[in-house]
Amino acid sequence: MSETATPAAGRQKSLKELDRAVIRFAGDSGDGMQLTGEQFTTESAWAGNDIATLPNFPAEIRAPAGTLFGVSSFQLQFGSQRVYTPGDRLDCLVTMNPAALKVHLRDLKTGGLLIANTQAFEKRNLDKAGYASNPLEDPALAERYRLHRVDMTALTLEAIKDLPLDTKEKDRTKNFFALGLVSWIYTRPLEPTLEWMKKKFTKNPSIAEANTRVLKAGHAYGETAEIFGEHYAVEAAEMAPGLYRAMTGNRALAWGILAAAQRSGVPVVYGAYPITPASDILHELALHKRFRVRTIQAEDEIAAVTAAIGASFGGAIGVTGSSGPGIALKGEAIGLAVMAELPLVVFNIQRGGPSTGLPTKTEQADLMQALYGRNSESPVVVLAPATPGDCFYVAYEAVRIAAKYMMPVIVLSDGFLANGSEPWLVPDPDTLPPIDVQFRTSPEGFFPYLRDPATLARPWVRPGTPGLEHRIGGIEKQDVTGNISYDPENHDHMVRTRAEKVRRVAQEIPPTTINGPATGDLLVVGWGGTYGAITAAVERAQTEGKTVASVHLRHLNPLPPDLGHILREYRRVLVPEINSGQLVRVLRAEYLVDAVGFNRVRGLPLASEEISEAVNQLVGSPA
Repeated sequence: MSETATPAAGRQKSLKELDRAVIRFAGDSGDGMQLTGEQFTTESAWAGNDIATLPNFPAEIRAPAGTLFGVSSFQLQFGSQRVYTPGDRLDCLVTMNPAALKVHLRDLKTGGLLIANTQAFEKRNLDKAGYASNPLEDPALAERYRLHRVDMTALTLEAIKDLPLDTKEKDRTKNFFALGLVSWIYTRPLEPTLEWMKKKFTKNPSIAEANTRVLKAGHAYGETAEIFGEHYAVEAAEMAPGLYRAMTGNRALAWGILAAAQRSGVPVVYGAYPITPASDILHELALHKRFRVRTIQAEDEIAAVTAAIGASFGGAIGVTGSSGPGIALKGEAIGLAVMAELPLVVFNIQRGGPSTGLPTKTEQADLMQALYGRNSESPVVVLAPATPGDCFYVAYEAVRIAAKYMMPVIVLSDGFLANGSEPWLVPDPDTLPPIDVQFRTSPEGFFPYLRDPATLARPWVRPGTPGLEHRIGGIEKQDVTGNISYDPENHDHMVRTRAEKVRRVAQEIPPTTINGPATGDLLVVGWGGTYGAITAAVERAQTEGKTVASVHLRHLNPLPPDLGHILREYRRVLVPEINSGQLVRVLRAEYLVDAVGFNRVRGLPLASEEISEAVNQLVGSPA
């Protein structure tokens, strides 16, 4: 990180230029930390920085105030260069209460900026957080960090004392004081937040006025308070020209479906049971009925997926979404789509733990479920996005493959991608691959399982088309005729044919991109949301002179046809995953390589520093 001190125009405070910064806002689940982080992200986007975010909130809807397990946080990294992750170590930590300090202090760099809301550090809250005394009064804290004690609550109430709001309503606005203060510290523009307030609170002018005053009060406090002797600027990043917006993974999945529907001319039916962290997809698609989208909020997971399958049989793009427990319930119905050979897109937004587990925490533990988690031989295509913005393209690709090959496609996202965000360049729709859907209309020579010789796809027929009536259901079909069949030879043939159909998707997978040398000491293989942390760690190793490269897999079934050759070009293979080792097992079995797993299951994304340590263990530490 480079620092250049220059005097700020008209001020006695210095302005230092930084390459990047990592900030975390932390407080109770009702303190508005997610909103604060989202608005700071918007301000940073306005400033032209590259961004990556990490929202992190309790599993309980409203955990007890002041408790350690009730802490909500929002972290982002913004920079003048490419940002791959939300950051490992914090440059600035804003804590609204003792519990937030206790949970998050360990992640703050030595010498980092620590801002604490002093009024919250009273005995009751200290007891809940397990502090025997006030940590803000401990000299060691101020020695290790740049501690700033700010009575945000009192300053907030003073700024809006004359407004006709009750005490609770006034107290709720203190997060905007924190936002205003940190916006001054990092030279963020307030305009986007002020515009957002005008739109958000149009029907409640008193709340709008309160939030506006408090935001400006926080900004003014940073500018005038003697305790803040300097602030920071992060220059805009060099990015391709075009229209950008901050995009979360879940919204990107929804938009990818919308784009596919428009490009194909086929309507969308999304059947889903609301479940964390997939609910936002349903919410987003429900806003876009004008694009021939129909959403069904089903009473259970099985009803949701079977509604989508029925829609696919009817000539629509059937889509369903859930997290791991819901996908388990949908398993038999997905098998029905495999048997009936109907296009179906399934979103699995992975979360932590079996059963209800850790519904708001991220994980990558559903890969084996996607590959093998249905009865009998029920192969499906499995894709995984790498970043929040990449979710758009993977969702679009899932629809294209499902319609072209007439089979289900599972998309493995995760909680980190779903709720995280990044600047996303809005694409020109004409540049997206075509989705050419052909419905069979002629009865001449028709058989329901007469396949396309290239893709092995059976014809897609809208019900009621004259002369094209055929059986549908979950009992094995005879090849070509589609009649019910219990013939053992036919069953063997159909099982192998459905598997071959999946394998043929490999013919469309582009050559694998290698980040680094084409041969060397170590190849790091990743999938899903580990992309950023892996890329950052590998590029760090390359700057240290190590012959280390990485590949990131978007296609998990089938795997890229050139992957086996690539794996054998390196002395060692490392596979970081947020699970106990799933892709690493697949690579060992498929390619007979001695791949090594790096695995963490903590409900959090992998840190690039951790992967760097694993790389150094395999190829040696820098001299």
